[in-house]
Amino acid sequence: MASVAIVLAVCGACFLAFGAQRQGSAVRASTGGLQLSSVGFLRLLRSPRWLFGLALLGAGTILNVIALSMASLTVIQPIGAIALVITTIVNSRDQGIRLNRATVAAIIACVSGSAFFVLLAVNVTHADQTISAAQEVTSALLVASAVMVLGTVALLGKRRLGAFAYIIGAGVLFGFVAVLTKVVATDLLHPNGRLLLNVPWYTLLALLGAGALGWWFVQSAYATGPPDLVIAGLTVIDPMVGIAVGIIVLGELRPGVQTVTAIGMATAALIAIVGVIALSHHHPDVVKRKTQERRRLPHQ
Repeated sequence: MASVAIVLAVCGACFLAFGAQRQGSAVRASTGGLQLSSVGFLRLLRSPRWLFGLALLGAGTILNVIALSMASLTVIQPIGAIALVITTIVNSRDQGIRLNRATVAAIIACVSGSAFFVLLAVNVTHADQTISAAQEVTSALLVASAVMVLGTVALLGKRRLGAFAYIIGAGVLFGFVAVLTKVVATDLLHPNGRLLLNVPWYTLLALLGAGALGWWFVQSAYATGPPDLVIAGLTVIDPMVGIAVGIIVLGELRPGVQTVTAIGMATAALIAIVGVIALSHHHPDVVKRKTQERRRLPHQ
């Protein structure tokens, strides 16, 4: 079952990669690198490129949801790092960008750290994890708190937030979305056969709120940063948040995990996170933007 879930997650990552690249290029073309506004968003709804990207993202999301229903959150979420490699290659060719060594090294760190984490996690997590009512309530409350805090930050600091801030926010929100997706999938597959009747209203409300706000953060990040940087943030920050909740709240780890395995997982996670930070500083598109901003400053 876990092997099938991993294959589905890999396919989902491919759809997400191409969808992110299509949407990212559409948003950049529409906004010219400026902040995304409500008027700009309405223009995107008429963009075939953006809508095609949305369809690809939808397909990838569906595959990921199915994968989450078949395996633990801790195993499935880091697989999305594959999307980073695909997005980087596709976007560099589309935009005519030549990747520097620091960017390549950062991408390798993101992917290798995530892959190593999955290899370790698949052997120390529960194959069939049950989720209690208390765990579901705790998860929903955490998500609701994150939505309120990040929503306030987005509202008050809209004109001051850069691409990296939006990426961090989106990664946190979609990490929580993954948690609640796992919870809802478990509710739907409950042997009592009640399907949606098993899903509490507060779980659905928290899931929709986090998904909507996270989606806005992603679109805003596309407007001010390259799509491969956005994907890097999502495929590292998103899994780390989801995994932390999966381990601490949902209890996905088996008891008696060896110290060397725990240290290995923590090291792999750290390598992936360092990769994202390095990518946010050394990506050619980011360097180009910083150079342009410095040139404009003396004239202001």
